[in-house]
Amino acid sequence: MTVRSQEAPLVLKLEGITKRFGGLTANGDVSLDLGKGEILALLGENGAGKTTLMNILFGHYVADEGRVLVADPSGELDALEPGSPSAALEAGIGMVHQHFTLAENLSALDNILLGTEPLAALKSSRAPARKKLDDLMARSGLSVNLDTRISQLSVGEKQRVEILKALYRDARVLVLDEPTAVLTPQESETLFSVLKKLAGEGLGIIFISHKLAEVLASSNRVAVLRGGRKVADLQTSGCDRRQLAELMVGHEIAETAREPGEPGAVLFSLKNVSAGGGRDALRDVSLDLKAGEILGIAGVSGNGQTMLARVISGLEPVRSGELLLEGEGLGSLHARSMIDLGFARIPEDRHHDGIVGAMTVSENLAIESIRKPENQRFGLLRFAAMRTRAKEMIKAYDIRCQGEDSPARLLSGGNIQKIVLARTLETEPRVVLAAQPSRGLDVGATSDVHRRLLEARARGAGVILISEDLDELMRLSDRIAVIHRGELSNAEPTETLDRGTLGLRMAGHGAEDAA
Repeated sequence: MTVRSQEAPLVLKLEGITKRFGGLTANGDVSLDLGKGEILALLGENGAGKTTLMNILFGHYVADEGRVLVADPSGELDALEPGSPSAALEAGIGMVHQHFTLAENLSALDNILLGTEPLAALKSSRAPARKKLDDLMARSGLSVNLDTRISQLSVGEKQRVEILKALYRDARVLVLDEPTAVLTPQESETLFSVLKKLAGEGLGIIFISHKLAEVLASSNRVAVLRGGRKVADLQTSGCDRRQLAELMVGHEIAETAREPGEPGAVLFSLKNVSAGGGRDALRDVSLDLKAGEILGIAGVSGNGQTMLARVISGLEPVRSGELLLEGEGLGSLHARSMIDLGFARIPEDRHHDGIVGAMTVSENLAIESIRKPENQRFGLLRFAAMRTRAKEMIKAYDIRCQGEDSPARLLSGGNIQKIVLARTLETEPRVVLAAQPSRGLDVGATSDVHRRLLEARARGAGVILISEDLDELMRLSDRIAVIHRGELSNAEPTETLDRGTLGLRMAGHGAEDAA
């Protein structure tokens, strides 16, 4: 049963939506509505059907059963033409995807106007468009320089452009997928302040998020999907974090948090390392990682984290400086030698860098240890042994698949991450590089990732945790450093830091500004 938080006219109604992919029911008889001026949070595990449901709403998929009704400007609910994104846009539905769909070489204004004018138009109506956008920015607080190229804007500014694109088309319903995934805490607060203001003017808003704190702070109502079906529809004021987490996964979730510990000696170091080029370059970076500690690296996306991870993984040569393991210089490195030295990595992009989609689960689990005797003999792969070992790891890490011979590409993001974790941690590495290890994962999968990293710390491994999620960093890290424009701050004990200070430093303000 749906319990709306206010008696407002409906702007959107989904009735009995069912979508099947072969034998899998991605959405099963899901009904949902949204009131004018309401903010609805949509929660669920990875694979629960949230994205499928929103893709049906926006016309990317066609439902097997059910229909979508959208209010016209007069408030009358009309059935939306299925499978037509242009019909969804015309009906006043706007969508802001987690990965922005902007042309980096064009200005903010050009991006907003794309697709809004006839191809046969002799010239662009830029003056009226600029006036309308100026009015929208003044009303909403979504300030951005319309003449600046997208490539020169911050992540937060790019997101504002995406929202302005929807508002410029007179959207009455706005859908946002993981809107704060790459924002600083201050940018997140600003975003939700803007969304509340827009809702106050009558915009209906749906946002998908895995961050329960922002759901509780910013929504009027919460709908929860599990296994493709709606299992709860509640007023946010009557919810708490534990209740929502249990609704998402169907059982109680154990809290994972770092216990105080005594780190050992310095295990791994970077000394004045510079590498790469452009905005993502590293500039004279130094860090020390101790045995038995988790060193957190905070930063907004695109500030050098990817290059730092590539250097530590042996995928990027350094221009200057050196890497040391237990005080010994490592010289010229490559990925194979780093694995042989006891380094393991959880890559930022698990789909692109974590697996080979066409290979099986068992082959992906063995891929980084393929030269070891248990996996090959005289140059011939021991597939039976690989399958046997894979069965053990599938059980130990609860990898949900159709068996060890399943193609890895068919697995959900959370289960792909479990493959990476199993392959990475079962070798008991000395140094673990975990880059965005819980990005896009539901609360259950995130809890499992955190538990595994803490277990590695407990047995004496050094863990470098690169994350844009400050809650994750504060919960797991013994010390935290901030990376901004390729420069790394000194690492400080987590107990001496707070979210506000870290957020300011992520935005480029130094310690003296944060004090």
